Amino acid sequence: MKKVMIGMSGGVDSSAAALILKNQGYDVVGVTLEMFSDEDIVMCGNGRNNGNLSGAGDARSVSEKLGFEHITVDMKECFRRNVMEYFCESYLCGRTPNPCIECNSCVKFGEMLKLAQENGCDYIATGHYAVCEYNEKSGRYLLKRPADRSKDQTYMLYSLTQEQLAHTLFPLGNMEKSAVREIAAENGLINAEKPDSQDICFVPDGKYVEFIEKFTVKKSVSGDYTDMSGKVLGKHKGHINYTKGQRKGLGIALGKPAYVVKKDYRTNTVVLGEESDLYTMSLTAENVNLISVEEITEPMRITAKARYSQRDCAATLSKMADGNYLVEFDEPQRAVTSGQAVVFYDGDIVVGGGTII
Repeated sequence: MKKVMIGMSGGVDSSAAALILKNQGYDVVGVTLEMFSDEDIVMCGNGRNNGNLSGAGDARSVSEKLGFEHITVDMKECFRRNVMEYFCESYLCGRTPNPCIECNSCVKFGEMLKLAQENGCDYIATGHYAVCEYNEKSGRYLLKRPADRSKDQTYMLYSLTQEQLAHTLFPLGNMEKSAVREIAAENGLINAEKPDSQDICFVPDGKYVEFIEKFTVKKSVSGDYTDMSGKVLGKHKGHINYTKGQRKGLGIALGKPAYVVKKDYRTNTVVLGEESDLYTMSLTAENVNLISVEEITEPMRITAKARYSQRDCAATLSKMADGNYLVEFDEPQRAVTSGQAVVFYDGDIVVGGGTII
């Protein structure tokens, strides 16, 4: 019997995934990762979602009902160093990061896989909506879009390595979300109707500037708004308060709509322009992880998305001399933002992805 360790947040997806694995005959052990120290919980003002500990009770209850072991593991230092610090440092350097991608790479599929192997497990599993399968022709593990496209989480998983994918199960990949809730309800799981989480777990209510100031003990400093030519237009509250494409909350009246076009953290300058200034035909990505192919030696036709909520668009992917990758879109893309991820697709298959420069 194969043994699998499943990450359980206390939500319906991971609980239903555990039920499915149990029914498939796996020897299941549930794990809840403790992300926050008491100090971090107070700092984040996030008592209702304290690094998954608030869901540990629900996860334990489901585990007991289904008859398998549940453990809670201390990941506080790992999460603080690789996710929270990364998030703050990126913002302070003028970027707009996606911390969930770092958490998946370093914590949920990095440290959890090590933990699973140390405990004799063959696989790890999560409640993510994605498909992992082995392709005999290429000899590579593939990451593919799920049956429920509205819940597609492959964008957040592009950084998974071949080693991680080889030991990962996604039990919900071929299911609709409605069916997942139905299975949970039919089997009397206490979280069958529990709502999905929306915010970044350590930034409740989207108050990321407040979090960064508390975490780094650095107050945001006012700087200049300028136009595209460098002319000073007024004062802003500090560059971390803004992201590319933002229109609302600028606190400046120019007699016409103004948008954040770019930021320079070194001079604490925020450049404003018209909406047309937000569009680009290309982007450059660094730290690229390839999944479906080992390397790219010739330009490759793909589709790509530069934000989680964005639809993917036709493009050409090329490797540059410096090791970074160039994505040239067929159509102009709005507000491509440094620090966000760009993910490459070949139909339903994830080719790979990287961080936008």
